[in-house]
Amino acid sequence: MTDVQILFISAPSPAQLRSIVALYRQAGWWPEQEAEDHVLLARLVEQSYCFAVAMSGEEIIGMGRAISDGVSDAYVQDVTVASAWRRLGVGKRIVSSILERLQGGGIAWIGLIAERGSAPFYSQLGFEKMVDSQPMLLTK
Repeated sequence: MTDVQILFISAPSPAQLRSIVALYRQAGWWPEQEAEDHVLLARLVEQSYCFAVAMSGEEIIGMGRAISDGVSDAYVQDVTVASAWRRLGVGKRIVSSILERLQGGGIAWIGLIAERGSAPFYSQLGFEKMVDSQPMLLTK
């Protein structure tokens, strides 16, 4: 896996945007019936605190991002790896790179909402369950 590089991008090319949409769709986060709105996705990448992609040659095989105020708090989001590359350490490298970027920027409080079944993955990277906390979503 030495040929895999983790890069941070802020202005993705059209080809990169297509690859990122494919990863979002594979994860179930971008419905097939939804148009590939590259303007929206480009803004999402640009306005994230950081957006990491795992590259094998010219192919994007994984991604993750962080949103933050850039001062005190950050959230890791949208971490996913292409099916063929899972369980090879790619996701760990993505998250570790994001954490290094955040901590290097002086951000000490870093959280995330783990999808069902993914807590063991994040636990090995130093995340713990937030006791007495409940994730909530505005629905109205």
